[in-house]
Amino acid sequence: MRALTIVEPSHAELRDIEVPTPAADEALLEVGMVGFCGGDLNAYRGTFPLQLYPTVLGHEIGATIIEKGSDVPDTFQVGGNVTVSPYYTGCGGGNCKSCKNGRPNACLDNQTMGVRRPGAMTRYVTIKHGDIYATKSLSHKELALVEPLTVGFHAVDRGRVTESDFVGVFGTGIVGIGAVTGAAARGAKVIAIDISDTKLEVAKKCGATHTINSMKVDLHETLQEITGGLGPDVMIEAVGLPVTFQAAVEEVSFTGRVVYIGYAKQPVEYETRHFVQKELDVLGSRNCNSAIDFPKVIEVLESGSFPVDDVVSRIVPLEDSAQALSDWNDDPGAVTKIMVDLSQETV
Repeated sequence: MRALTIVEPSHAELRDIEVPTPAADEALLEVGMVGFCGGDLNAYRGTFPLQLYPTVLGHEIGATIIEKGSDVPDTFQVGGNVTVSPYYTGCGGGNCKSCKNGRPNACLDNQTMGVRRPGAMTRYVTIKHGDIYATKSLSHKELALVEPLTVGFHAVDRGRVTESDFVGVFGTGIVGIGAVTGAAARGAKVIAIDISDTKLEVAKKCGATHTINSMKVDLHETLQEITGGLGPDVMIEAVGLPVTFQAAVEEVSFTGRVVYIGYAKQPVEYETRHFVQKELDVLGSRNCNSAIDFPKVIEVLESGSFPVDDVVSRIVPLEDSAQALSDWNDDPGAVTKIMVDLSQETV
């Protein structure tokens, strides 16, 4: 069967791999839809420090169980649609400081599918049942949105967002949309910030109460106006640019919380007085806490309130996936989410 493989920076191609056989604690999944991740784009560009080459891409998964190992519980049924938590604790679970502290998403030897171990951009994969999340109603397309949305939900949790907060979110790509949706689900007043009016309109449909196109209006003045001169209680950065890293610290309220999801590609310079004078909490947010965030996102998607069709920019067959990745690299601002449809792939 064919698999989209990132061979080296700027080079992705389809390669033949073997159909896997499930172990006793695994299910064999027939993959229907896989989303491209921002990490895939950075892998293509050679700017993602954790990426191994060559590797089969893909960890945003919508699939169907077609075979079960003998130890897979009856809660997982052949024919059922599922998604997958793609994170693996390479330390063995509980052996590194992060895992001991109950935060395996930041495992010292985290091995995410498509990054440090083979991904799911192919027709069949085997997955341990503990990493599978089942649903009775969601399509492969909807299920392939779960993992990227959980990343934003986790950032909301890291920021301790409450219904009394103003929450500013830099970036309305799929991870930023997850943060908008997660904060709105907690009743917060969400301010989506981007330079694309189209993406900001989608953010409104996901629960943003205010939107700011920072290319058209003064960011500081607008945030002050919205928040009564206090600044947002929480700022979530989901872009990965030095200017947005800086602005998050500058614009957040006194005693506010700043949450960084993005990776800045260059060093970031700060006026450190902001940290001290405001007594800020500055927090990193990596991946998600699967056991908490996957069920929350699935619940939101099952409610039917999430604008799936507005978020998915483009769907391509596996045959065109390498070209789609190249096109995204050339015009990233035009894309919220590209998905690869594997339903017509034959072995």
